[in-house]
Amino acid sequence: MPYSVTNKLGTTYSLSGNNITPSVTSGGSTTSGAIGGLNVGSLTDGVPALIQTDKAITSAGSAFSLTESVTIGDATPSAITPSSGISALPHLGGQTTIGSGGTAGSLGMTSLSSGVHTCTAGGSGTSCIGQTTVTITID
Repeated sequence: MPYSVTNKLGTTYSLSGNNITPSVTSGGSTTSGAIGGLNVGSLTDGVPALIQTDKAITSAGSAFSLTESVTIGDATPSAITPSSGISALPHLGGQTTIGSGGTAGSLGMTSLSSGVHTCTAGGSGTSCIGQTTVTITID
């Protein structure tokens, strides 16, 4: 049977810099030295809300650097059910794997106590693997 596996891209936030004082204002109160980020208590379709970081130069007239990065992750898609063909996949930022499966047809294997395996060919996309394991225990 056909199958598909797809992974959502997560939401990330980072902030770094020199000669910068970050702060966060929430509920009318400002906290200096804090950075915002992701509010996992406020999700929309599996994507967290962002908490704004305010930034101010610490020493005016001096050099500063600031790097702020935000990646907004994928929303949670609706269920995907493959049928006789490959399913239509949502556009997600993570890795996607698709398999066409196979039709068993007359696929089969016979294993004899002598360790001889006989595989009978199946339909397209199938395989047959036989293995014998011998374990010797010496006390």
